Amino acid sequence: KTGAAAMAGKAALRAGAGLVTIATPKSSLPIIASLGMEFMTEPLPETDAGSISLHALDYGRLDQLVEGKDVLAIGPGISAVPETAEFVRAVVEKYDLPIVIDADGLNAFAGGMKTFRAGGRVRVLTPHPGEMARLSGKSVPEILAHRLTEAREFAHRHGVTLVLKGFRTLTAAPGGEVWVNPTGNPGMASGGTGDVLTGLIAGLLAQHPARSATEVTAAAVYLHGLAGDLAAQQVGETSLVVGDLLDALPRAFRAL
Repeated sequence: KTGAAAMAGKAALRAGAGLVTIATPKSSLPIIASLGMEFMTEPLPETDAGSISLHALDYGRLDQLVEGKDVLAIGPGISAVPETAEFVRAVVEKYDLPIVIDADGLNAFAGGMKTFRAGGRVRVLTPHPGEMARLSGKSVPEILAHRLTEAREFAHRHGVTLVLKGFRTLTAAPGGEVWVNPTGNPGMASGGTGDVLTGLIAGLLAQHPARSATEVTAAAVYLHGLAGDLAAQQVGETSLVVGDLLDALPRAFRAL
């Protein structure tokens, strides 16, 4: 899903990141490059299905790409192809820099969180209730009935910052603190808004490495919802699409 990667990249730039590179299967690169002039692109080896191959890790190719970067974001548009899911797990285990994991990046760990190791490194997971259910092995009704408890316990158990998306999005710290977000509206329940949040979190983490990762993530969640509220004031909730959200991010920053 090339649009997902492009939206995440644009959001990271809107967050103030100086340089953003989207690494993508080589056949997808021309499409993604056409969706934005501001971010850079890098081709990766691909599977027969056109998703990222494990061969991207061969000969230190990805090591060279990651060198000098401040943050990785993985998942938007990446697909659930088994080999690509294995690539996601390898990347999350291999690199020490902060990593934001969303979408099919999360699904790569569905039913397999026992193998997940944060090891004191910054790992930010951003599931919606369905993804949270797959990660935790519980049902969606269970997650929704006990959102605060589930978010807190999951973040503590796995040593991660967890963003449980939905009405009043929760940001849970590994130490047990939970932030409840007051911004956002139903018009944001539209494809691509989660990709924007991923990019926004990554962009802010890159600029504030000395701050608490959970505080920075909670700030990104707040700004994301605020941009959605400002966009809804202009176009209404019914017609709100992810492009409106991206366009409203500068106004959200100015509003603060």
